[in-house]
Amino acid sequence: MIHLSVSGCQGRMGQRITQLALADKDFKLTTLLEHPDHPKAKETIEGIKISSDSENLKTCDAHIEFTLPEGTLKNLDACVKHGVPMVIGTTGFSPEGIQKIKDASVKIPIVFASNMSVGVNLVFKLTQLTAQKCAQNYTMNIVETHHVHKKDAPSGTAKTIAEIAEQASGKKVTNIESIREGEVIGDHTISFESDEDIITITHHAKNRDIFAKGSLVAAKFLINKKPGLYDMQDVLNLK
Repeated sequence: MIHLSVSGCQGRMGQRITQLALADKDFKLTTLLEHPDHPKAKETIEGIKISSDSENLKTCDAHIEFTLPEGTLKNLDACVKHGVPMVIGTTGFSPEGIQKIKDASVKIPIVFASNMSVGVNLVFKLTQLTAQKCAQNYTMNIVETHHVHKKDAPSGTAKTIAEIAEQASGKKVTNIESIREGEVIGDHTISFESDEDIITITHHAKNRDIFAKGSLVAAKFLINKKPGLYDMQDVLNLK
């Protein structure tokens, strides 16, 4: 049984990860973290008292992080200190923050992915294959839509799609359009347009469970893994 910790447990993603982990017989949820200023930071979930002390990570076999860059990097330090494998779904890192994650992966195994969804990671693979085969005669454009509460734009997922398309084709993505409206969980489309046709690859998230479930799959993947920086393509064996 995997002793699991979840950060941001009272956030949109953290709540779903917590509930799904409690229902998964492979996990024993032992630590729940939340920012001390959160209005529900002192509550208890299923007998587990929420904490803001990252030192509590020392008893865990794996840690899942969907918060903000500052809090993620603080918990990263604790995971490195105590040798705890880490799943990072947080986006919006600075180049320095990304480098810190890369440096930490020399000491602990980390799954770092802009999107934990199995479906989105299939979109990543389809984007790579399409860009390799036809992008020389096509322009590439991306549109992403999220809820109005999302802090970063473009989304981490849109940036990843663009990076994959550009690496596979050797061409630049022409435009990334970011839309923030309502409570949209996450829509991403990349289009390849020529004079003769348009190819579109689209993913629509119906609820947050796709991301939460993916993060739990990633946590299981990390057990007994050597230190290194992994992504969901590794987890899903899509490389």
